[in-house]
Amino acid sequence: MTETTGLDTVLGKAVAILRAFRPDDRVVGLAELVRRTGLHKATVHRLAGGLVANRLLDRTDGGYRLSGGLFELGMLASLERSLLEVAMPFLQDLYERTHETVHLGVREGHDVVYVAKIGGHRQARAPSRPGGRMPLHCTAIGKALLAHAGPDLRREVLAGPLERRTPHTVVAPGILRRQLQRVTETGVAFEREESAVGLVCVAAPVLGRGDEPLAAISVAGPGHRFRPEGHVTAVRAAAAALGSTLIRRDLLR
Repeated sequence: MTETTGLDTVLGKAVAILRAFRPDDRVVGLAELVRRTGLHKATVHRLAGGLVANRLLDRTDGGYRLSGGLFELGMLASLERSLLEVAMPFLQDLYERTHETVHLGVREGHDVVYVAKIGGHRQARAPSRPGGRMPLHCTAIGKALLAHAGPDLRREVLAGPLERRTPHTVVAPGILRRQLQRVTETGVAFEREESAVGLVCVAAPVLGRGDEPLAAISVAGPGHRFRPEGHVTAVRAAAAALGSTLIRRDLLR
């Protein structure tokens, strides 16, 4: 059953249907939506029809798929849109310098939410996608954000449980605590096959007034050829330049 709140309300049930879709879904049948949400078949059928009428779902021969109306609504999200508009030139410059996969992410709860991803023909196979999320503790962006977050959040994350995504994921609180301390000292965070086997990454935080972490930028590549240490200066410079620009424009306060 999909984890949601407010399933006793019509809105909560409609949101549960939308959140039942997964990144790799193309079309999901009615029976599968019933299984994933735990709602009655008649309820799912009725609410899905309303979502279709409002361009949030499309009805197909095999079931339902997310509609372009959701994309339009997502692009109206003011904070992420403002951040992306300002950040894109810095991300593009970083990609031109490295020709590796570049990410921009923000924190939401204990997760990283990816706002942008730029990659060329040889981009690394990564579980990240724009709008997707990953746990803070197993990504370079997440560690960069967590290291500069408030002490309460760090204590919450370190108290666990820390999900093991690969055999290399750091799940020992003491080791992660030392890594976060190192991030605050050096200004960069590393991931070494912790979110996906074969993927390595370096990230730097985008800091606002009072060193508040607004976002983070990373460069990732396949471990057999990508050396993240060689891109520390470029990533740190891109994050610092974006932070300075955001402060000057008084965005994301």
